[in-house]
Amino acid sequence: MSQVYVVLAAAGKGRRLEAVKPKQYLPLRGKPILAYSLLAFERHPGIDGLILVVGAGWEQNARRLAENMNLGKLTAIVTGGARRQESVYRGLLAVPKEAKIVLIHDAARPLVKQDLISRLIAAGERTGAAVPHVPLNDTVKLMGQNCLIERTLERNRLLAAQTPQAFNSTLILEAHEKARADNFIGTDDAVLVERLGLPVEAVSGQVSNFKITTEMDYRLAQLLMESKGEI
Repeated sequence: MSQVYVVLAAAGKGRRLEAVKPKQYLPLRGKPILAYSLLAFERHPGIDGLILVVGAGWEQNARRLAENMNLGKLTAIVTGGARRQESVYRGLLAVPKEAKIVLIHDAARPLVKQDLISRLIAAGERTGAAVPHVPLNDTVKLMGQNCLIERTLERNRLLAAQTPQAFNSTLILEAHEKARADNFIGTDDAVLVERLGLPVEAVSGQVSNFKITTEMDYRLAQLLMESKGEI
């Protein structure tokens, strides 16, 4: 089986939640939000190692958390950059050369399930790049000038992308380096592969694997964990 590593992006400031600290450190049923993603990958039998990328000034906090959780798979804590893309790139540089597959996950998605991780690993090995997705329920319209609707998009072909996203480790590092050379900033990691003209597999995602961005998201995550007894 391929060596599989995870780059866990936890360097964001989470300004939209308007909290006193980065959202990934806010408590969720007695643990920081970040802890749930760490546990999910620590417990998965297909994961060999984990790289945690944190914001500048939060390294010691992250080390204490990792020690308290007794994480056996954490191999490095890396200081992130000003943008998510730079933070992920720094995390990728810390992935061992023997790794064949890299999963990139946002720490603000604490409800990721073991089955989704397994399916992403398999898709990454199969295609070289894979993205989990959920369908869009709302009608999506494209707005033109002066706030006028230009057209309605074909919803059945539109997908909302999630993480973890899975990649051949050599491929995603090359894609990041090409983006850096071109000064291209993407909204996720898969787009860096897409722009190289290479295939990215769409994998059925997990509705509850949403990103905590707003106060409503935070409250919803609390309710879901309470109702399902997540620990």
